[in-house]
Amino acid sequence: MNVPIAANVLGTIGAICWSVQLVPQIVLNHRRRSTAGLQPSMMLLWAAAGVPLGIYNIVSGFNVALRVQPQVLTLLSLATWMQCCYYGKGWPPSTCLAAAAPLVALAAGVQAALIVALRIALARDVRWPVTLMAVLSACLLAAGVLRHYWDIYTHRTVRGISFIFVGIDAAGDLFSLVSVFFEPALNVQGMAIYGTELVLWIGVFACGGYFNLLPWVRKGISDRRRVREEQEAQTRNRGITLQDLPSSTSVFRTASEEVDGAMRRSSRVRSMGG
Repeated sequence: MNVPIAANVLGTIGAICWSVQLVPQIVLNHRRRSTAGLQPSMMLLWAAAGVPLGIYNIVSGFNVALRVQPQVLTLLSLATWMQCCYYGKGWPPSTCLAAAAPLVALAAGVQAALIVALRIALARDVRWPVTLMAVLSACLLAAGVLRHYWDIYTHRTVRGISFIFVGIDAAGDLFSLVSVFFEPALNVQGMAIYGTELVLWIGVFACGGYFNLLPWVRKGISDRRRVREEQEAQTRNRGITLQDLPSSTSVFRTASEEVDGAMRRSSRVRSMGG
């Protein structure tokens, strides 16, 4: 369907989500002073995926938001990759910047050159290079997330990754996917790009629920049950202790009762002596 306003609004929301998606992860890494569990290869694959995705979105004539989206993805992915190098490998900041700067320049140069080349190809009615860009970007994005699946499989937990980041990224994929439906022509390749990553992130959420949330809930229930059993045991022990105490008649004796008892005992002794 052809609804440009809806396409731009949804695409803009998706671009905003993708623009801030890695910010929670970057903040988390900074606070922990660690990137343990976060895969540097995932960040490099995502940075690389931004190049063919940007080429595809621009050449296909998508709305402005979707054209900007891949550029932000590449920059934030490289920023997170630098954190992995800094915290995980102990590289100094200057080395991290020196390694990332050529990658940014290379990505920009390749993207600019291929945009021109693919526009020439489209003018000659050669469409397979555009399709190749869509497939390549989808494969790189999926490979980045699948790299984290391997870590989940190895350690049986979802570690090192912010679920806020995962949620924002999944929302960006969803809004971008829906925005494609409102473009003048339904673009199957664009749907495949965003749909593939959305499904993979839903899988990460499911793994987090199974490996992280479920054990946490079970532990909470077990702790509450143990506390309740300890309280019940203390109550039972207190009742047994009270039952073992002497009766009130033997505990609370008056002075006159004590004197009378002594006199009776002395009388018995005198009578026995007589």
